Amino acid sequence: MKTLKELMYYMGQRKALLPLSMFLSILSELAGLLPYILIWLIVRELLSDGNFASSQHIISYARWAAGMAIGGIILYFLALTCSHLAAFRVESNLRKEAMCKIVKMPLGFFDTNTSGRIRKIIDDNASITHSFLAHQLPDLSGTILVPAITILLIGIFNWQLGLACIVPVVIAMFIMGYTMNTKGKEFMRAYMTSLEDMNTEAVEYVRGIPVVKVFQQTIYSFKNFYKSIMNYNQMVSSYTGMWEKPMSFYTIIINSFVFFLTPLAILLIGNTGHYTPVLLDFFLFVLITPVFSQSIMKSMYLSQALGQAQEALGRLNRLINYEQFSTSHENVSSMSKFDITFSHVSFTYPDCKEKAIDDISFTILQGQRIALVGASGSGKTTIARLIPRFWDTKEGQVLIGGTNVKDISQETLMKNISFVFQNPRLFKMTLLENIAYGNPYADGEAINRAIDMAQCREIVDRLPQGLNTKIGTEGTYLSGGEQQRIVLARAILKNAPIIVLDEATAFADPENEHKIQKALKELTAGKTVLMIAHRLSSITNADNIIVIDKGIIMEQGTHHELIDKHGMYSKMWKEYQQSVNWIIGKEVSHE
Repeated sequence: MKTLKELMYYMGQRKALLPLSMFLSILSELAGLLPYILIWLIVRELLSDGNFASSQHIISYARWAAGMAIGGIILYFLALTCSHLAAFRVESNLRKEAMCKIVKMPLGFFDTNTSGRIRKIIDDNASITHSFLAHQLPDLSGTILVPAITILLIGIFNWQLGLACIVPVVIAMFIMGYTMNTKGKEFMRAYMTSLEDMNTEAVEYVRGIPVVKVFQQTIYSFKNFYKSIMNYNQMVSSYTGMWEKPMSFYTIIINSFVFFLTPLAILLIGNTGHYTPVLLDFFLFVLITPVFSQSIMKSMYLSQALGQAQEALGRLNRLINYEQFSTSHENVSSMSKFDITFSHVSFTYPDCKEKAIDDISFTILQGQRIALVGASGSGKTTIARLIPRFWDTKEGQVLIGGTNVKDISQETLMKNISFVFQNPRLFKMTLLENIAYGNPYADGEAINRAIDMAQCREIVDRLPQGLNTKIGTEGTYLSGGEQQRIVLARAILKNAPIIVLDEATAFADPENEHKIQKALKELTAGKTVLMIAHRLSSITNADNIIVIDKGIIMEQGTHHELIDKHGMYSKMWKEYQQSVNWIIGKEVSHE
């Protein structure tokens, strides 16, 4: 009932359609049951007292039987029409609400949830609720009523034969109830999880196919995808094995009414000596019990569908109710100072026990260029992503212009920060739209100036339609370094006072790196800048270099100051110089 109540909430003004659908479905089931009664009446007329039945009665019963059968089909069609209208509204509203939440999610949410998993949660689970409301629920209302009416009928006509019909039902329902109660819920949760994992990994695998082809690897190189398939296979196989015997017994018993009815009918004929009334009742029971069996079988599958819908709605609710970033009552909507301060900041990622960074404190004065260096996994990216509030800190404060980032509205924060990622991302739209994405109201002069400053003019000139060329279509693709320069043009056009650079030149070739460095110089002029870099030559002119190791600040200072300390940075610099000067087949002199 709780699941149904929640789904009714998303129906909006179509709430009345679902009860109407269930009512029409009940009428449809009743209309489908009556022809069997009418057929029995025709048989009774034929066998009554050994006389020929009235042809008018038989024709009348036959017409009513045909009418009821057709009426049942029409009522069922109307029931499904109403349920589909309600289900489409629920599916649409669930998708809309989930997407509204996705847009407001902290950016860190997308670091821990792949696009494949998010698609699965929203798309597939919303479709499951649609299927349940549009198809299973109308059927459920009918399947609940038909067995009750059937039991009432068999009790009225012949209570002895009625008791014989109840015996297999009790046995079958006991078998099914015991099996489902013990492992049904656990399976549904495990099934949905494994299916979600497999779909997620499938999306990621498809996106990685170019790499697989280049290196001539098979699907097994994607261990997570292969593992998810094997987990799904093992889980479904074990569940199928668990149901093998119970389901076999259930199916046999629920369809064995005739084996219980026949011996009893023979006994009743022997005791009473009147075979006609007993045979008539026996014939009615033979007609009705298959309908009863079908309803019971359908209800079993519907209970599974209900469990699946409950789990799907639960997963959607966990997404919709995902903890949003809180903003204090101050909710700063404008900023005039852009210095950045980390004050005793510690941070632990969700579902992790170890701290990613521990008691980090430093200040970037407005207009300064600060660099973070350290080994992979040391906490550099974590620090950088706390500034634009990918995540919220639990310990310590991150301040911009003396104001806690938690007190700054998300819109204001994003307006004043440009974040250049390690992996550039362009949208499948025109080059102009990609560059102007951060400042859609920029005029042509500003856009051209940003293109020139980002060293993108030669990219624009060689494209078939210039700025109006659509990226990713008709063979128009850009290299990684070229994409990065376009992203830098976007950041230059946005003209935010705070710049966060996360390995902006990581995958650039020498030619592109030189151009990217020139673009970065234009981008960061007069701005407050935090850089993450593995190429230490790009940060020698930074105002301050902070060395991070295992989430802790080990040392900081200018390039020359750190070299003179002969500490961790000095060692990193020597190793970097060796890698730059390395020549195949020769050792680098350390003298």
